[in-house]
Amino acid sequence: QVQLVESGGGLVQAGGSLRLSCAASGRTFSTNAMGWFRQAPGKEREFVAAINWSTGSTLYADSVKGRFTISRDNAKNTVFLQMISLKPEDTAVYYCAAGRLLSGLARQYDYWGQGTQVTVSS
Repeated sequence: QVQLVESGGGLVQAGGSLRLSCAASGRTFSTNAMGWFRQAPGKEREFVAAINWSTGSTLYADSVKGRFTISRDNAKNTVFLQMISLKPEDTAVYYCAAGRLLSGLARQYDYWGQGTQVTVSS
C-alpha cells in the first residue's frame, strides 16, 4: 500500500499563486509516476499534471500549461504542484495519485490521497 497526503490548498484571489504538496509513504517503490487531478462541484475528475519519479518526465493538461509546474523531491518522496496565475475556474478539490505509468488517465493510478481544496475568488 501507498499512502498519500496532500497539503497546501486554500483560498486565493484570481491571479495569485499556491503550492500544493503530496507526501508519499509506504510501498512507494511500487510506483513510477505521480499525478495531480482535480474535481470541481458537479464536474468529473480531470487530469492536471503528472511526473515520472525516475526520469522527471512530465505531462500537463492543456488548461494548465504555462501556469502550473509539477516537480518532485525523490529524497522526501514528495511531489509538488506550483500554481500561478490562478483563475476562478481552477477552483476544485485537488487529488494526488500514484501509479505505475506516466499517464493522464485516472484509471492508471492505483493510490489516491484525500484531496485538498483550492478556491480561487474573483
